[in-house]
Amino acid sequence: MQQAQAAIILLAHGSRDPLWRQPIEAVAARIRASQPNLAVRCAYLELCEPALSAALRELAAQGVRRISIVPLFLGAGRHVRDDLPRQVQALALAHPHVALCLQPPIGEDDRLTALMADIAVATIS
Repeated sequence: MQQAQAAIILLAHGSRDPLWRQPIEAVAARIRASQPNLAVRCAYLELCEPALSAALRELAAQGVRRISIVPLFLGAGRHVRDDLPRQVQALALAHPHVALCLQPPIGEDDRLTALMADIAVATIS
């Protein structure tokens, strides 16, 4: 198998409840199934592992040179607005050979907003 040059890190908040991770890991599994040559990892801000820094180190050690960090948050609270950009900036300095691109929170994407609205409306059908 060819070594991936690009990767996605799906970043979520984290929880002590192991069942909480299932939807996040299901997103990663769907990406792997549809894009088998693309490296994808889950990472968490707190309360469970791996942390963003550990996921990034693993990918960098595998030779990945471009990483898109996708925050799986519905909105941009303090963590996403303040803490995460600072953390990504520090990781970029620590890994200058890896291009990091922090995406907006997934909840700000109009496609997700439309899908959530469709799901809600379907509950009354």
